[in-house]
Amino acid sequence: MPSPMRSLFIISVSCVIVFIVFCVFNFGGEQGFQRLNNSDTWVLTQVCTSLIKDKTPLLWRNKLMMYEKSSCEAYLTQSHYITAPLSKEEAEFRLAYIMVIHHNFDTFARLFRAIYMPQNVYCVHVDEKATVEFKDSVEQLLSCFPNAFLASKMEPVVYGGISRLQADLNCMKDLAASEVPWKYALNTCGQDFPLKTNREIVQYLKGFKGKNITPGVLPPAHAVGRTKYVHREHLGKELSYVIRTTALKPPPPHNLTIYFGSAYVALSREFTNFVLHDPRALDLLQWSKDTFSPDEHFWVTLNRIPVVS
Repeated sequence: MPSPMRSLFIISVSCVIVFIVFCVFNFGGEQGFQRLNNSDTWVLTQVCTSLIKDKTPLLWRNKLMMYEKSSCEAYLTQSHYITAPLSKEEAEFRLAYIMVIHHNFDTFARLFRAIYMPQNVYCVHVDEKATVEFKDSVEQLLSCFPNAFLASKMEPVVYGGISRLQADLNCMKDLAASEVPWKYALNTCGQDFPLKTNREIVQYLKGFKGKNITPGVLPPAHAVGRTKYVHREHLGKELSYVIRTTALKPPPPHNLTIYFGSAYVALSREFTNFVLHDPRALDLLQWSKDTFSPDEHFWVTLNRIPVVS
C-alpha cells in the first residue's frame, strides 16, 4: 500500500476507534449512540484534526479538546456563552455569585453556563475534600473567564456544619474586594439551576431597592435544638458529619433574637460589608460555630436587626 494511502487508512481507523471509545465512555450502551449531538460531533472532528496535524488532544470536561491557546475561545463559542451584556439595564446592575461545589463537574458546568454574564463576577468555592481531578477541571474552566475565580481559601465542608457557612463567607470576602461594582451577591450550591434569565433576576432585585432577601421565621419547635445544644463537626476519611452533644450553649451575643430561614439568599453589597466587619456579625459568627446548620440562621438573624433591615 502506498505511503499516503497507508497514512490515510491509519488516520481513518484511529478516528473510528476514538468515536467508539468516546461514545462508550460518555454515553454508555447502544442508546448512547442516539444521543450524540452536534457538540460531540464537533469534538470528534477536533480529535481527528489533531491526529492529522500530529497534535495531542487533551481530555477536558470529559470532552476531548485541542490543547491550544484557542481552546478557551473554541469552548466558549461551541457552548454558546454570552460574551457581551444583553441590555443596558443588566450592564448597569451587576451581580456577584458565590458557588459552593464539591462534585459532579458536568452539573456545575451547566449551572455556570446558565448564570454566566460577562458583566457579573463569580467566586467558586471547591470543597477541600474534593478530588484532584474535580479541582483541576473547575480551575481549568474558570481560567477561560476573567470575571470568575476560585475562592482564596477553601474549607473541608461538612454538611450542617460551620464550614458550609464559612465557605460562603470566604467567597464573600473575596467578592467584597473585587473592583466589579456589583449590587447584589447571590449564593448557590452545585445542584442549583436558574428559573429566570439574568435580566429577570436583575429586575426582580431592583424592586427590593437595596433590601436583602433572607426569608425566615422564629425558630420552629423542631429547630430549637440546633442552637440550644453544642454541635461538633466530625471530619472523617469516609464520612463527615455533625455530632450533637448534650452540652448547652450560652445565649446569643448582643441579646440577638435568633431566626431560622433559607441558607440561600440575595444580599446587597452594603450588607455584605456589615457581615464582614460589624462586631455584632463577627460575634454571632463566633457563637454559631458550634451550632447545627448555622447558614440557616446567620443571614436572617443579622438582617432582622432593626438598624440593618
